[in-house]
Amino acid sequence: MLGAIIMIIILVVVIPVAVLMSGAVGAALIGGLLKKNVDDDHEGSELLEVSESNPYIETTD
Repeated sequence: MLGAIIMIIILVVVIPVAVLMSGAVGAALIGGLLKKNVDDDHEGSELLEVSESNPYIETTD
């Protein structure tokens, strides 16, 4: 009986969490690699400066 409860916990909790976490790690890696590639391709462009700026910081001009 204890073995069945452990298997249910593994199937319901552990495996779905592991799949979701591995997907999150994969998305972070792909996003980081793509951002680095795009930043390298558009170095020196004014659009790169705009994408790196924080629109929520108030500037006093």
